[in-house]
Amino acid sequence: MKKIVVLSPAHPLRGGIASSSERLAQEFLKQGNEVVLYSYALQYPSLLFPGKTQYTDDPPPEGLLIRSVLNSIWPPNWVKVGYALRRENADLIIVRYWIPFMGPCLGTVLRIARKSKARVVCVADNIIPHEKRPFDRLFTSYFIKAVDAFIVMSRAVGEELRQFSKTLPFRYVPHPVYDNYGDPASRGESLAYFGLPEDRHYLLFFGFIREYKGLDILLRALADPRLEALPLHLLVAGEFYADEERYRQLIAELGLEDRVTIHDRYIPQSDVRYYFGAADLVVQPYRSATQSGISQLAYHFEKPMVVTNVGGLPEIVDHGQSGYVVEVSSEAVAEAIRDYFVEDRQTAFEEGVRKAKYRFSWENMVGTIQGFLKS
Repeated sequence: MKKIVVLSPAHPLRGGIASSSERLAQEFLKQGNEVVLYSYALQYPSLLFPGKTQYTDDPPPEGLLIRSVLNSIWPPNWVKVGYALRRENADLIIVRYWIPFMGPCLGTVLRIARKSKARVVCVADNIIPHEKRPFDRLFTSYFIKAVDAFIVMSRAVGEELRQFSKTLPFRYVPHPVYDNYGDPASRGESLAYFGLPEDRHYLLFFGFIREYKGLDILLRALADPRLEALPLHLLVAGEFYADEERYRQLIAELGLEDRVTIHDRYIPQSDVRYYFGAADLVVQPYRSATQSGISQLAYHFEKPMVVTNVGGLPEIVDHGQSGYVVEVSSEAVAEAIRDYFVEDRQTAFEEGVRKAKYRFSWENMVGTIQGFLKS
């Protein structure tokens, strides 16, 4: 048995990073290890957080010890938490890194904590962020020098890591399936839950709405003449982290008011199954990406996808089998949607998703991390 510390956002903080770190901790527990999560008492100052709240009303995950102690902007706290981690005398510290803003905080904590026997492995969602800010490279460089090895969930992130270090070891492990969001809900149950009619095909755009995620591309695709005759409806589920009015104006300009439903809110964990249950096709028209947890939700709920050919998305979706990989344009997205419904690909693609989902296991990620310890 090993003692493992996971340094990451966790409940009651919300979001995919918190959820996936909790799932990773549960997998280590399942394999007989002792695990404690160190999370944030203050993750982002309110001034820097674009959403409505950083916290979830979902119940806490079962069986996990979570200590919400880290303050991302208060250096004396970083020292205190670093010494607390050192006293844990863990064999392994797993740290999540997704934004350079956290570099000074996490880099300082780990420099203190690793003076014990603990080795530090980072599970990196991003190295270079989608939305760049001053000091990104400086903060990331400071953080990287406090880490022993990396797990990257797309090869694109591995290439980014090599811009900072030519020798630091890393392993590529695809983002595991999000299997902690409940069992799939049926189409009929899901449409009834939202009060949506059954005589339409539903496209799903899911997750926080940011500029780089390309919702405007999908809206223009929906207005494409090739899709006019199809009974298509777009369900947008997620909180706006971009200018909401701009998207609503585009919907009006394209005449899509009756073909788009927007649920502008953070989606609680208990509702996720209904959004994917209602969807016939999940669309991710991103302008840039490393990997995406939305793809792994789609795999869990066995829904085919349209993704753009950016970052690590083509590594996850098998073109022509579990979905489509297309260029970043509304025309290409529209053609994929047309092909899926007109050529009746649903049964074959759903079977392709079921066959492919087993590539994305939590056991694989845990085994790779443990391999670092042995080496």
